[in-house]
Order: sequence, then structure tokens, then C-alpha cells
Amino acid sequence: MALKPEPTAPFHSVQYALRVLETVSRHSEGVTDAQIARETGLSPGHLGHMLAMLLREGYVEQVTDGAYVIGDSLLLLGSGGDRDQALRDKLQLTLDQLRDSVGAAVYISRYIDGEVKILHYADGPLAPKVNEWAEFHRTAHASAVGKCLLAQLDHDGRKDHLSRHKTARLTSRTITNEKVLFHKLDSQPPTVPVLDLQEYAVGTVCAAVPITAGATVGCLALSMPLEHAHRLRQAADTLNRQAAPVLLSLAI
Repeated sequence: MALKPEPTAPFHSVQYALRVLETVSRHSEGVTDAQIARETGLSPGHLGHMLAMLLREGYVEQVTDGAYVIGDSLLLLGSGGDRDQALRDKLQLTLDQLRDSVGAAVYISRYIDGEVKILHYADGPLAPKVNEWAEFHRTAHASAVGKCLLAQLDHDGRKDHLSRHKTARLTSRTITNEKVLFHKLDSQPPTVPVLDLQEYAVGTVCAAVPITAGATVGCLALSMPLEHAHRLRQAADTLNRQAAPVLLSLAI
């Protein structure tokens, strides 16, 4: 499926983060933030936020003289038989932390071979996951996850998907008119979370943000019961701001 050529903010952040990690890796004895700024071309302000995120995620560490070195998280993701498991563990830890931060169940979804796939999630007693009463891969027109993925496809890609999975009215709020749906997808700013306000299920609200790199269509989403709907906008903004560490875990 062809993609719209609109990179997301988290993707840009991950590009910069990888450049920072490459620079730190070249200096095994440690490198100052000033040197990192010179080698990456990042402004001190932008670099400061980036280093804070990488420190928090354990990808870099700061030694006694203030220089930066590679952290334990990145060392664990090196080559070897345990790499795949280390990647899964790191991603799950990142999702668990994000779940606690936003106070909602969180999900990673991809559009693979023309279908919506939920690949990873983190839920809990205080953050229950969505009850999949109607199959997610058949209801992309109604869910925040599905709409976020469809928004990243071109017109023909969307038409192809809906030719295989017809729009159905799941609740009184579900959009079933294809033209209306496409207009909403086209008018959705790429850096603003996509919302589902009881369109998939009565009693559930959701939000999703794109985490796209290269030709892969993906999104990061959250869900919460309707009684917590007053927190949805703030939680969605937090989800958007914290998408970069999730995408970084997928990109390394």
C-alpha cells in the first residue's frame, strides 16, 4: 500500500536519537554534549531533550565527568542469541511504563499484508484492554487504531481495504459513509491523535498516534472506559509526546 509522504514527529525524533546513539557509540571513552551537538548538528535545546529521553530509557549513561557513554539497554540489544528476547523485554517494559503514565491500556498496531494487526499491548487491573467484541481487522473504519492506520494509506489503499472489509454500524456513532470517512481521514493532522468516541464500542473511548518508519504503517494507541473520558485528551497528548521511545524500541 502506498503511503502519504508525511513523516510524523515521533519518527523525526527517532532519526535524531539514532544519530545521537551512533555518535556516542563512536566514543567508547565518553563524549560531551557539546561534542555530540557538533557531530549531529542538533541544537543544544533539542539535544538536551533527546539525551534526557535516552538516559531515562537506559540507552545512554552519564559518567562522573558529565560525558555520555552507551547504556545497559543498548548493550543488551547487541548481537547474540538473546537479542530478540531482549528487544521484546525492552519494548514490553516501555509499554508498561507508558500504560502507567497515561493511566490506560496501550497498544502497538501495524498494517501488514492489507490487514490491521495488534502486535503488542500492556494492560492491567486499572487499565483494562478493549473487549474485542467485533474483530479489529474487520472494523478499521470505527476504531482509533484502524482510522490511524487507514489515514496513512493513500486513496487506493483505503479503497482496497474497505472493499474487503465493508463498513458496518457498530454503534450510533460509527461512520459508515465512505466519503465522510475519507474526508475525516484526509483532514486529520498527522501529529494530532486520532480519536474514537464510542464508535467501536459503547462505553469505550480510544486514541491513536502514528509511529511510521519507512514503508511500515503503524500506530500507538490507548483505550479507557467511558467514565474516564474526561482524561482522554490529556492522555492522548501524553501518548503523542511519549511515542518516540516506543518507536525507538522498534527501530533499534
